[in-house]
This record gives sequence, structure tokens and C-alpha cells, in this order.
Amino acid sequence: MMRTDRVSESDRVSDPDQPTARGRTKRGWIAVAAVAGLLAVPVAIAAGDGGYAFVMMWGLLDPGWTGLGDGVHVYPIWAYLSNHPIGFEALPASIRAWPVGFGFHVLALASATSGATIGREDRRVTGGLLVLAGLASVSVAFGITTRYGGIGTSPTTFVPLGAIVTWVVAFAIYGTDLRDLLGK
Repeated sequence: MMRTDRVSESDRVSDPDQPTARGRTKRGWIAVAAVAGLLAVPVAIAAGDGGYAFVMMWGLLDPGWTGLGDGVHVYPIWAYLSNHPIGFEALPASIRAWPVGFGFHVLALASATSGATIGREDRRVTGGLLVLAGLASVSVAFGITTRYGGIGTSPTTFVPLGAIVTWVVAFAIYGTDLRDLLGK
């Protein structure tokens, strides 16, 4: 009878923190899914003509409630900024924070994906990027809802859902690493 001391790939992956032969972990893929899922959370809900549109970190999503016509309309942030009649520098600070926040999300997603696929991630960087993305989300949400109306129009009813969910994900997944970043 021949005995081997090799551990199978399936045995290794059973522990979410135990890296596989390529450095991947189950937790890494959970982090990727959570960070990617943040792009589906509305930053703000803005009032339109007779309805509401969802302001997402990646752009605007109109489910057809604002009077633009039937069906869902998607307006990515890059189209919004490139079609805007005034220059980027003349836009309100909350609108200028929008692509910055989106960039933080994309970089955090790339960092988490790098950790899950090749085992190379500085979790402090990923968590820090998510904290910064949340800060940008607050600026975008507050600026849009107070300027254009919608859910949270007044400061007393303002709820920055996108920022809150982003921070929950950041601290749930990267909390220990963020505390290490602060030296505590």
C-alpha cells in the first residue's frame, strides 16, 4: 500500500484562509464579490419628471419612471461627463467627486481581484480605497439629492446608502487590516 503526503486541492480550499497552490483563498473571492456588488448599490435616488432615477457610482439608472420614455435607461458616468455642456472644472464639487469615487471602487475591485486570483493584495490598500470611495459617495449623494431633490432632500433626512454599505463592506472584510494601517 502506497502512502502519499500530498494534500489535494479540494482539501486545501476547505479552510477559507488557507491559500491554494496559486495563492487563492475562498475569502478572496468573497471579497471580490462584495466589492463588485457595491457597484449595484445606489449612491442617491434623484427625483425626475414624475419619478425617480438611481444615481449609481458608475452612472445613472432610470427604470423608466422619470418620463424619459418606456424601458430602462442607462447613462454611464463617462457619457454624462463627456456630454455635459460645461467643463469639468466648472461642475459642482459633488459631481467632480463622482468619477473619483468610481475610480476608488474600480481600484479596490482590481486589488481584491488580484488577491483572489494571484494572491497579491495589500488588504490595507483595498480597505483604504473603499473608505475613500465611501467618502466620495457621501459627497455625490448629498450634492445630488440636495440639488435635484429626491430621497434625502433635506440634511435631516439624508441617508447616504452607498457610502454606508461601502463602509460596512470595508470594515467587515478589511477591518483588521485598516486598524493595522492606523497602527492600533
